[in-house]
Amino acid sequence: MEAELATLTVRNLDDELVRRLRIRAAEHGRSAEAEHRELLRLALTDNEQLASREDAAQRLAAFRQRMAGRGSPPSAVLLQEARAERVETLAGPGDGA
Repeated sequence: MEAELATLTVRNLDDELVRRLRIRAAEHGRSAEAEHRELLRLALTDNEQLASREDAAQRLAAFRQRMAGRGSPPSAVLLQEARAERVETLAGPGDGA
């Protein structure tokens, strides 16, 4: 006995969203309808990936805790310093913004 499959109609989608769905479908060699099914399946049934993300978030939090107080500057400070060095290299000393 074959399982009965439901039909889902989605109305009022933004044209850009539909365009992106079609592009993604073409990239995966599927119809837009098949891509839509796959996206729904991934979003609603992929608990392993969610668990993996949660595990990664927990490991990252533990790492941050271990590294706290070690005197490393935040990434924003490092980016700001790197940008200032580039400006000085390109514009010369004292000419930066």
